[in-house]
Formats: sequence, structure tokens, C-alpha cells
Amino acid sequence: MNTSLNWIKRYVPDLECTDQEYTDRMTLTGTKVEGFEKLDKNLSKIVVGEILSVEKHPDAEKLVVCQVNVGSETVQIVTGAPNVHVGDKGQKVIVVLDGGKVAGGHDGGALPEDGIEIKAGKLRGVDSFGMMCSVEELGSSREVFPDAPESGLYFLSDDAVPGSDAIELMGLHDTIFEYEITSNRVDCYAVMGIAREAAATFNKKFVYPCVRETGANASESSSDYISVEVEDTDLCRRYTGRVVKNVKIGESPEWMKKCLRAAGIRPINNIVDITNFVMMEYGQPMHAYDLSTIAGGKIVVRRAKDGEKFTTLDGQERNLDHDVLMICDGEKEIGIAGIMGGENSMITENVTDILFEAATFNGPNIRKSSKRVGLRTDASGIFEKGLDPHNALDAMNRACTLVEDLNCGTVLKGVVDVHTELPEKVRIKFEPERINQYLGTDISKEDMLEYFSRLEVEYDENTGDLVCPTFRQDLLGFADSSEEVARFFGYENIPTTLPASSANSGKKTFKMRVEDVARNVAEFAGYSGAMAYSFESPKVFDKLMLPADATERQAIAISNPLGEDFSIMRTLTLNGMLTSLATNYNRRNKDVKLYEIGNIYLPKALPLNDYPDERTQLTLGSYGEGDFYTLKGVVEEFLGKVGMKQTPSYDPKSGKTFLHPGRQANIVYDGQVIGFMGEVHPVVADNYSIGSRVYVAVLDLPEIVKRATFDRKFTGIAKFPAVTRDISMVVPKEVLVGQIDDILRQRGGKILESMKLFDIYEGDQIKAGFKSVAYTLTFRNLEKTLSDDEVNSAMKKILNGLNGLGIELRS
Repeated sequence: MNTSLNWIKRYVPDLECTDQEYTDRMTLTGTKVEGFEKLDKNLSKIVVGEILSVEKHPDAEKLVVCQVNVGSETVQIVTGAPNVHVGDKGQKVIVVLDGGKVAGGHDGGALPEDGIEIKAGKLRGVDSFGMMCSVEELGSSREVFPDAPESGLYFLSDDAVPGSDAIELMGLHDTIFEYEITSNRVDCYAVMGIAREAAATFNKKFVYPCVRETGANASESSSDYISVEVEDTDLCRRYTGRVVKNVKIGESPEWMKKCLRAAGIRPINNIVDITNFVMMEYGQPMHAYDLSTIAGGKIVVRRAKDGEKFTTLDGQERNLDHDVLMICDGEKEIGIAGIMGGENSMITENVTDILFEAATFNGPNIRKSSKRVGLRTDASGIFEKGLDPHNALDAMNRACTLVEDLNCGTVLKGVVDVHTELPEKVRIKFEPERINQYLGTDISKEDMLEYFSRLEVEYDENTGDLVCPTFRQDLLGFADSSEEVARFFGYENIPTTLPASSANSGKKTFKMRVEDVARNVAEFAGYSGAMAYSFESPKVFDKLMLPADATERQAIAISNPLGEDFSIMRTLTLNGMLTSLATNYNRRNKDVKLYEIGNIYLPKALPLNDYPDERTQLTLGSYGEGDFYTLKGVVEEFLGKVGMKQTPSYDPKSGKTFLHPGRQANIVYDGQVIGFMGEVHPVVADNYSIGSRVYVAVLDLPEIVKRATFDRKFTGIAKFPAVTRDISMVVPKEVLVGQIDDILRQRGGKILESMKLFDIYEGDQIKAGFKSVAYTLTFRNLEKTLSDDEVNSAMKKILNGLNGLGIELRS
């Protein structure tokens, strides 16, 4: 965003500062100035001259000798300008006097850093006491001064006074400032927005431009000639239109031309210049249509149709689709909304009646449409930021005021205004004590309110709220109001203070500590870390033999997948683990053990209406050395390390179709399933091209974290001896060892210190339908030496409990 200092002073007339002071203070209050350029740099001793006579050079065909009135005297200047001829007189020209400077050469090339000094001298033997200039020699171009000749001197208007300051006359005593505007400060993409910031920064009065009721003397209304229908209100929040009749196309006044030139915009004619001027002034793009080209007196704002073509003002044919918003009349398209009007409704010199348009379009849609049609304009660049709908009507009223001021048409009564619900002013609770605590300052409430008043933020004494103007779309909450106070109190004035909160040393979260234990246990047991994609293919469910109604098949589909193989979020981790094991197996790696700590993504409902449940899983997988019981030992080691001292139970009725039906179990702790383990089903292993038994275990870490603890209680070395008893039993085959464990714990009482299964046997010496199971039981009392009677009593209780399961002592 670039602005002219002179243009800013139209709204802040009391602003007096140097360019560097302006740069520094604006930057410190948050409107960062990247740099500035003085338009009159290297321009000195340049005045208006009047050519009194032109004579032929006595010794050069292409040179002429001119007598030029420069106010205080008449000087002789020799020139080779092609648009000055013998016999000419009366033209007003730009003259650099002896000792003056110009910015560059007449070829319009790169400007030298220190300019070019002009000295009196002789040209082919004839004295010359200065130089007459083209716009290029002033550091400008024909883009900014379109009436300048392609080659030759630039002629000033007839009312220019000889001897007066030519640089002032051309509006070059000015400085252009370049700003870095953040995307949330849409209001600062307008000259008025920057001027408001300057007024607040320098504590000067901000003067709004003249806007008054227009069309008061007109006998007709705009609604008599035009109606507006907005079909897609999500893409057009507000559309205003107003008719101007009896248009007189002509030049704009010099003050408007100077403003536009300073903004880098070429003046064209009064109507076009008004729309450009208001766009820069209010940050609201406008467009003017030839009313006679609008069929049916109707404007329709709708989406384009796929495959439509449209020719814009620049004569280029554009390809459209359904997502491009169009401005149409009763029969045809007449403009691409927010980007450029159509060739079929352009303003020409023969126009008599026009329709002014000022609207608020959807910013993201304008940006995307601009890319689709391959056309980015000044208007689209502003619209895509997201404009305040209230600004459209303000800009329309300003444009119509300028039409009447410049006497270039008759503005009709009323505005055709179609809009959705307009945004209300945002209210923020005013909390001066909290602001001071937040900033580390001691600013009075009155000073804070004075800062806000500069920004046109009102204070409601009844509610204690700050009422923010709608053009300040960035003011939404407490942090924003605090920032405004800090900006105008001065960041450099805020004292250095220590943080108010207590300083605590950082540490890992409890969940992270549990995960660290999982890694340590797995790696100690010989497992290597693995990492799999969270994106998977729906085909993995069939590879894992999941039923059609399995809940795991309810996966979240990715809207923009890399491909079908990465089109859903995984609901279980087995596919990644088995794929990694298969890679190792096919590369002939033996005895592979892998573990992964990663998330699964379980939707609460499909289609998604809330964030999914992301659950971290510990997955163990291996083939080769080790079996089901080896894996069980790693699981129980992990649970013990995280403080889960109860021995988990194993339910063989887990029903996992991807596991061997006779070698699988749910891992149950304290009545809650916390995972599962088992041997992979041979068919599933074959689906992954693994020709070996594969064992996997999956633990749900959120359930582990709930039950884990790192609190430890010290227990000294036992002072009293232990008593051991071996017990060998004949057990029905359907009775699980886990059931025997439960009986031993329940019946052994507090004196049962430990138990160890040391033998399971099935053979000819055991009757059919039974198996032999043997345990070593260790008893100890921490307070005294156990007697045989106490141990025998505990053993009797254990045997009674075992009898209930059909278990007999082996003889």
C-alpha cells in the first residue's frame, strides 16, 4: 500500500512533520512504513517558462534558439525538442535554470542517484542558460502524465504563471510512503484508513471528506431505471446501484489528477477518475456501466455457468465456471464481480447515462475467481481482503457528491440497495485494570479512553463497553483493545517488568512419561521402533478379514487424498505393523521385533460433525524367535513398570477375525479391556506374504494412562523367612491357568507373597480330558515367622477353591 503525504493532509490538515519523523512514529504505532520516496528528489530551480520566440539555430538543423520568459527575466535556451518549431510562441514549459537539477534524462532510463546538474553553456556556438524539460527528466513518465508527448517537451496549461514553481504546479512536492499492511487491517488499504492512523499517531484532528445528500433536485429516482436481484447472497452481501443521467465526459480537476498520479494511477476522464479516486480514498472498488447497454433495466448477481465465455474490458475472452460470480443484466453478463467489467457495457465518450456500482463480495471467492480467469486487478486485490459492507454505501454517496461537485452529470434520487443482515458494531468489555496488568503499565482510565476516541472507538458508560466502528474488523476482544492502548501509549514507554506468573521448570507430561516407559521396555526386550502412515487404503479391511459390519470400517475419508492407498484415516494400527514386518520378512531378515506408538482416528459420527477421537496405541509385532507367552511377558513388564500392580487377566473370547481363533485374548485390567494380543491368523499373514507365525499386541494407552502411577512406596528387606510349597494338580483342559491364578490369590490371603507356574504337561500318564499343572507358592508374614499351621490353613483354603473347578491334586 502506497500513499501520498499530500493526500493524507487533505484529511489531517494540521499534520506537520518531516518524512523521517512520519516514518518512525507511524511504524512505532503499528502502521509499518517500509520506506518513502520524495517525488521532488534532485529537482531544483525549476520554474514555469513562457516561450516568447523560436528562431532557427545558425549552425544546426535540429536545434532551435528560444527566448523564454521565466518571470524575473527572459533567458535564452537552445533545444532540440521535436515539438518546438520556428515561429512558435506562447507555450508554457518547464524550465530548469542555470545551476538547477533534474532527476534523469529524456530517454526515461534509470535515474542517477544524485540527479543531473544543468549549467549554462554553449550549444554549437550559441549560449544556452538552462533547459526546457520533458516529464521523463522530472523522474516521471507518460503513464502518469498521459497528455505528455511521446518525445519532446511537456506543455503546461495556459493559466500557468511564468516564474512560478513548476514542481508545485505538477504536484511533485510530495512524498510517497510505502506500508506493510497486515491482512487484518483492511481499513488501511485506503488512504482514509492511513490518514486515520496518522491523525491518531500525531494526535491531530481527522477531517472527513465532503459527503452530502445528492439528487435532491432530480425529478426521477434510480429505482425508476434499475432493479437489483442477488441470487447468491453468500457471495454478495451488499449491492448498491445509483443512476447518473446527462453525463458530461471531460477532464478531471487538477487536484484529483495529482492525487491519482501520486497513487500511480493514470488520469483518464472525470467519470473513470471518480471511481478510481473513491477506490483509493475509501478502499471500496466501484464500477460504472453504460446504462443504455443494460437490458431490461435489471441487474442480476449470480454464478456463471460452466463453460461460459466472457470478454472483459481489456478485450480478452475469459473462460468461466460455476464458482465465478457474475454481474448480469436481463439478458447477458456485463461484468465479472469484483474483478473487471465487460466490453459490452464499457463507458465511451458518447455515454449519456451511467450506473454506478458499489458492492461487497466474498473475499476468498474473488481471490479464487481471479486465479481461475487469469486476471488480477486493483479491485480484486482489495475485494479479496474482505470489506466492511457499510463501506459500500459510504463510497457510493462520496462518488455521487463528486459527480455533482465536478458538474459532470445529474444524480438521481435514492440508492438501489440490496443486502443481507449488516454487521453490527462489535462491543468489547472495557477493563482498564486488567489492561494495565496485561501490559505492565500504569495508564489512567481517562488516558485509555482518549486513545480510543482518536480511533473513533466509542465508550458506553451504561454498559462499560467499548463500541468499535465497523471498519475496524480487527477489534474483537480484550487482547485487541489492549494492543490499541499499547500502540498509542508507546511501546517504547512500556517499562521492563518480570513475568507475573511463577517460574516453573519444564517437564514432560504424564502421558509422555508413560510413552517413554513403553519405549524403554520394548527396546529392552529387543523391539525396534517403527513408524507407519496414518493414511491408509479401505482395502486393508479386507486384507485383515474384518466383517462387513465391523466398526473399524467406519473410517474418516480424506477430502483431498494422495491416492486411493492413502484415502482414509486409520482406525487400527495392525496394517502398518504387518506391512513393516512383511517388508523385513521378504528381505530375509530373521527374528524381527517391532513396536510403534501412534494414533488411530475414531469418528464420533459420520459424516464428521466433531473432531474424531484420536487414541494413542502401543503396538508390538514380531515373528521368528518368541511366542505368545514371550509377548505376554513384555506386556506385563510394561504394565508393572507404569505402576499397574494388579495382574491382568486374559479373555480368549476376544473375537478378532484377524487373529488365530485359538491363540488370541483381550487384555483385561480391573474389569476394563485395555488391549488385545495373539497370533495373526494364517490367512491374514499370507495376505501380507509373511510365511511365519506372527504375534501382535495392541495396548490402548489412554486406558493405561488413567490407571498408571509413578508413586512408589519403599519396602524394606524381609526380616522373617519365607515358606515354599509346591502343588501339582490334574486340571480339566477347559480350565484356564488364569482361573487357577485367581483362586490362588483369593484363597492364599495376605501371607501369599508370590506364585510361579513351573510345569504344564499333557500325555499318556494323565487321563483323557485333563492336563497336569504345577505351581510353586511362596508364603511370608512381614511381622513374624510363619508356623506350619498357618501355611497349612492357607493351603487348605486354596485346595477347597480348586475343587470347585474340578481340580484334583496329582498323586
